[in-house]
Amino acid sequence: MGDFPHAEYQARVVALQGLMVRNDIDAVLLTTEAEFNYFSGFRTQFWQSPARPWFLIIRADEGPIAIIPAIGRELMAQNAVTDIRTWNAPNPADEGVSLLLEALQGLGCVGIPMGEESSLRMPLADFARLKRELNVLFVDATPLIKRLRMVKSKAEIALIGKICALASKAFGRAPELFFESQPLSAAFREFKIALLKAGAEDVAYLVGGAGQGGYGDVISPPSDAPLQLGDILMLDTGATLNGYFCDFDRNFAIGAADSAARAAYRALWESTEAGLAAARAGADCATVFGAMATSLPAAGASVGRMGHGLGLQLTEYPSFSATDHTVLEPGMVMTLEPSMQIATGRMMVHEENILITDGAPILLTERAAPELPVI
Repeated sequence: MGDFPHAEYQARVVALQGLMVRNDIDAVLLTTEAEFNYFSGFRTQFWQSPARPWFLIIRADEGPIAIIPAIGRELMAQNAVTDIRTWNAPNPADEGVSLLLEALQGLGCVGIPMGEESSLRMPLADFARLKRELNVLFVDATPLIKRLRMVKSKAEIALIGKICALASKAFGRAPELFFESQPLSAAFREFKIALLKAGAEDVAYLVGGAGQGGYGDVISPPSDAPLQLGDILMLDTGATLNGYFCDFDRNFAIGAADSAARAAYRALWESTEAGLAAARAGADCATVFGAMATSLPAAGASVGRMGHGLGLQLTEYPSFSATDHTVLEPGMVMTLEPSMQIATGRMMVHEENILITDGAPILLTERAAPELPVI
């Protein structure tokens, strides 16, 4: 099964095995949804249940081993893994630990993601048991995983481009979806429906805000407060297609916009232009961040990151920040996301999705209008 041909997943495993050999790592242990999907094609909503852990072992000298709850065997058998070992779960006394011990026995060095943006999706007590009962050196596999996932394949790029196009289409319906006196919660609901009607598989992420001349934050759940004349409505979506995300926002003025809101919007649009000009293969992320930050008014420039990687997760490494010196390469999919404070309690954010190439970056999203749209 999987969303790509099995050869795509097999090539990813082979690429990881090459990195493992060069770093003297005998196996890599993976426990999270994105890594499972990336290396095996196994994709399910069952990750929403925390009752069961899932394990994928990639050895340097053989094919992947899936150690999973029995409920997942049939689906896993349709993917690019043939060695599937299961247990009846939940079983707090042994959530696959004995199977893990058997599979890892005799190895000298096992990598597991330990660095930035990583997590361990298994009971900490069970991991402590692994360390206690195995004569194994556990090392950080984050650099290896980052190396592979940052640069997308042609198939991944095509899929991300498609979901970006579908979400752009949904944003294009803004004049018929949003209106004065509409509860903000209803605006969110209507946009989510529009995304699904446009062809998105799911709307895993939808945040935003609304307020006079700007909004206070961009992560709050929507209230039932009605949109008012002069409000700036922003919606930021992470709609998905076959597990891959888009991640961009659009701003709209309800009925009218004051001069400060128009100026802030234009400043963010110009900052994005600066990011587009700087986002070239060979440049580092801090340089692109600097190009966007210095183009904004000094009093309102954001101090956070201004974009990030995008793919199987809504946000991936690297980051457009002052401290990230990752060098851009062709095939990276990134967001450009400048933001600024307009006044106390008021801000504005702008975001686009781009593909890094050998030349100028390619916009995957339909570029926002240069002037603040009024609906």
